Amino acid sequence: MSEPVIRLAEASDLDAVVALHAADDKGGHGDTTDPSARPAYEAAFRAIAASDSHALFVAELDGEVVGTFLLSMMPGITARGAIRAVLRAVQVREDRRSGGIGARMVAAAEAEARRRGAPVLELTSNLSRPDAHRFYERLGYARTHAGFKKKLSPP
Repeated sequence: MSEPVIRLAEASDLDAVVALHAADDKGGHGDTTDPSARPAYEAAFRAIAASDSHALFVAELDGEVVGTFLLSMMPGITARGAIRAVLRAVQVREDRRSGGIGARMVAAAEAEARRRGAPVLELTSNLSRPDAHRFYERLGYARTHAGFKKKLSPP
């Protein structure tokens, strides 16, 4: 197997990125490859691409997108105004898991976060993903906070 290339996502990668998330049966985000949802994904991609605070990446292997992640830079007041990097929406295609692609993606996210001046990279992982939790812990991540979420109804 060749080495994956980790790069910024391009508009032509959008279908593959959406398919990775739609195939996720544990995330519960309601992602779909249904064409009626495409305008929403296109708008989100444009917003991410236009932002200096967010970057969508893909892992490409032998010409195929096999992984993706989103890196967000969050300014803050705590920690003397430190910028926090947040790793989100990490996905590796199921048939390519346990082959080092995820570790390479996380390493690329860490390098980019450092390059952008963040002293910390944080992430959350769904409670239904014990394999992912072990993966992140093997990479040196520690469980330091409890996360909470509340779904908001539209205005």
